Amino acid sequence: MTQGKFVAYYRVSTQKQGRSGLGLDAQKEAVRTFLSGGSLKLLAEVVEIESGKKDDRPKLAEALRLCRLLGARLLIAKLDRLSRDAHFLLGLQKSGVQFTAADMPEANEMVVGIMAVVAQAERKMISARTKAALAAAKARGTVLGGHRGVTPSREDQEAGRATQAARALARVADLSPVIRDLQASGAHSLGAIARGLNERGIPAARGGSWSPMQVSRVLRQAAARPL
Repeated sequence: MTQGKFVAYYRVSTQKQGRSGLGLDAQKEAVRTFLSGGSLKLLAEVVEIESGKKDDRPKLAEALRLCRLLGARLLIAKLDRLSRDAHFLLGLQKSGVQFTAADMPEANEMVVGIMAVVAQAERKMISARTKAALAAAKARGTVLGGHRGVTPSREDQEAGRATQAARALARVADLSPVIRDLQASGAHSLGAIARGLNERGIPAARGGSWSPMQVSRVLRQAAARPL
């Protein structure tokens, strides 16, 4: 086993997984197993709670920054789990940070480059299928973006509500760890949290600046989410 310093990066897809440890425990165990021999040192662990489809990865950026500051390599548990994550792979390529995958230590930058190309192609195909589905809904009489005199089918209405609910949950999952960081730093009032989000350049739900009322709404949504 070679010598080295590492910063571990874990990703789970939902806030619920992050709280329960589902997926996270397995990743941490893989990292512990990899580090069990030789002169290997784990300097930090960073957990991202984010869907693989989202491009906003503050914790990945934090992990890469720590690697550069500490002269460490990025350590991920399973490369196959991230092999379809185009944003992760491309960001890794551009960061200048070396990486190691616990399940595939021999993987190098060329392997990551190939995976990134494949991941981008898959995302484009998914986007094309989504557009085709929207076109089919429109052909059935659904006017996207509003009724405009045409009543959507029950199927389209249910799909629309499910999409909105999923987006709202994903948004809360994105914001929760940031808000916790702000609270840990002393931002205990709604106004202080709003200022912290604005200072970090995180837009509110409809764009623009955060207000205490918007922060309160997010906190209520986070508290209402099932454990």
